[in-house]
Amino acid sequence: MKEKLILIFGGRSAEYEVSLLSVYNVSAALDRQKYDVIRIGMTKEGVWFYYTGDDAKIRSGEWANDADNCLPVSLIPQRGIKVDATGEIFDKSIPVFPVVHGSYCEDGRLQGLLDMCGFDYVGPGTAASAVCMDKYITKLIISHRKIPMADFVLVHRGNSEDDIIPKVEEKLSYPVFVKPANAGSSVGASKVKSREELIAAVNEARRFDDKVLVEEYIKGREIEVAVMGNDEPFASRPGEICPNSEFYDYNTKYISDTATYFIPADLPEEISEKIRGYALKIYRALCCKGLSRVDFFVRGDEVFFNEINTLPGFTSISMYPSLMQDHGFTYSGVVEELFRYAKEGR
Repeated sequence: MKEKLILIFGGRSAEYEVSLLSVYNVSAALDRQKYDVIRIGMTKEGVWFYYTGDDAKIRSGEWANDADNCLPVSLIPQRGIKVDATGEIFDKSIPVFPVVHGSYCEDGRLQGLLDMCGFDYVGPGTAASAVCMDKYITKLIISHRKIPMADFVLVHRGNSEDDIIPKVEEKLSYPVFVKPANAGSSVGASKVKSREELIAAVNEARRFDDKVLVEEYIKGREIEVAVMGNDEPFASRPGEICPNSEFYDYNTKYISDTATYFIPADLPEEISEKIRGYALKIYRALCCKGLSRVDFFVRGDEVFFNEINTLPGFTSISMYPSLMQDHGFTYSGVVEELFRYAKEGR
C-alpha cells in the first residue's frame, strides 16, 4: 500500500508564486509508485482546496481556476482535513510538508492550524516559526549568543520622517539596507545610498509589515548553509551566491536568474567550519526542527549572521536542496528525509 503524504502550497503572502514553483518540484520528486501525494492548495485570498489536477497547472498558476479539480476542504481540530463534497478525511496520521513561504504561511499561523488538527509536519513548530520570521526578534535572541551581525535600527509604523532620518543617521552610515521585519525572499527590501532614498524605501517595506529594519551595509560574500534534523541537526558545507546585481533581491532570485552559485563555497576550512558551527548554534537557539537555511555575510575572516529561513525555497535553483545534494542526497532523497524527521513528531 502506498504511503500518503500531504503537500500544502500557495497562500496569501507576497511569495505565493515562489510556493507554486517549489511545490511543483517537490511533487515531481516524489515516486508515485511509493507515495499517494495529496495536494492542498491555498489561493491568494486564503481559500483552501484539495487539488486533483495536473502539476503543470500549479506551476503556471492556473490551478486555482481549474474548477473541476478544486474541491473545497475544511480543517477539523484533532482529526485532519475534510473534503467537503465527499466527506473524505485526510486524517492526522498523514505527514504534511507545508511548501509555503512568507506571511500567513511560514510565520507560525499555518503551523498553529496544523498543530490544532494534530498533524506532524515538515519544519519548525509554531513558536519557532513566528520568532524566525520576525527578523527583529531573531536579532534580539541571537545577540545574546555572541554571534556577530549587522547593526540595525528598528522603525515602527508610527515613526515620522523627522523621527527616522536622525535615528538612522546617528547610528548608521550610507549605504544601508531597508527591509520588512516580517517577510522573505527579499520582498520589500531595498539598498539605500542616500537620505533622499531612505523614506521611499521605508514606505515600500511598510507595504509588507508594520516593523521595518534599517541595517548596516556589510560588503561581503553572501554565504548560505542548509541545516536538517531535529535533536541532532546536521549543517551542510556553505554555499556562495554571487548575485551579479545590486543585491540578491526577489527579481534576481526568481525572475532574471542572473545569480551564480558556488557549492561548496571557496572558503578556508576554518572559516567554513566557523560558519557551520554558527548555523547549528543559531538553529538550536531558535528551537528549530526539520530544516532551515541560515544566511551569512563573510568579509575576510569575519563572519556575520544575516537571517534564517525556516521554509526555504525548493525551486529548481534554490540553495537548500542544492546544498544537501552536495552531501550526496538526491532531490527526492532530501524531501523523503524531511518527511522522516516530521514523522519523528514534535
